[in-house]
Amino acid sequence: MVDDETLRFYADNAQTYAGRQRRLDQHQLNRFLGALPAGGAVLELGTGGGQDAAYMISRGFSVTPSDASPQLAAAAQALLGQPVLLMAFNELESVAAYDGIWASAALLHAPATELTDDIARIHRALRPGGRLAASFKAGHGEGRDGFGRYYNYPSAQALLAHFRAAADWARLELTEVDGGGYDGLPTHWLWVHAARSAARS
Repeated sequence: MVDDETLRFYADNAQTYAGRQRRLDQHQLNRFLGALPAGGAVLELGTGGGQDAAYMISRGFSVTPSDASPQLAAAAQALLGQPVLLMAFNELESVAAYDGIWASAALLHAPATELTDDIARIHRALRPGGRLAASFKAGHGEGRDGFGRYYNYPSAQALLAHFRAAADWARLELTEVDGGGYDGLPTHWLWVHAARSAARS
């Protein structure tokens, strides 16, 4: 399910949002890519303007960028010169299709009641041994920012509970990082790096 007010923000501000000078989460992205096979298949959830996808493609990975916003998908497609999949998290139906799934500042818009199921879908879409990296804005429950965008705002403990309820991950690690966001406000970020078991199940 996609929140209408959040989609409206991205529709109204797509060119500004996609065209901003955005600092890549370089350390997190390089860590994620370093765990994948060379040229591996990557699904990006919430590609936004496509900057992370462009970097992954430049590193030789086979990237499927996706976004729930038609306007952002169009902006990313213009940057990348390749199709961008228009897809909400709860529409992910792939099975063992990807070596990695990158979800930087994406799943934080998933409804809190849907998040466990979305994570289960991601686990199912990963190949054996596949990796997930995802970031969330920390908090203590659902809310909206100054632009009206919906966030699930989990605590570290609540976020790990969603991941553990969704699937039996072979590896699950959460780190906390202070940074910022599009709104320019100080932001406490939760980064999750997870791995599916290498054994077929």
